[in-house]
Amino acid sequence: MSDVKDKKLRLLACHCRAARGMLNMTQRQLSEAAGVDEQTIRRFEKGAQSPHPTTLDKIKEAFERRGIEFTNGGSPGVRMRPESPVIP
Repeated sequence: MSDVKDKKLRLLACHCRAARGMLNMTQRQLSEAAGVDEQTIRRFEKGAQSPHPTTLDKIKEAFERRGIEFTNGGSPGVRMRPESPVIP
């Protein structure tokens, strides 16, 4: 059932900026952590381009490894998992 939930979850530019802010990450650090080009992160956050779904998955996974949780449903957004240590 979690697969269905994950497919509905959309990573938006505002979620990306918020998650980076929670982790005090730069765009460069995120690009390195996700294994994607820094320009991809910049264009995504500016709203100039929506990355390929595979790229969005890499970005999302990089955040999740560092304790970010993406929420869906009535109040979509991002938050830190309560028990998660922050990985630089």
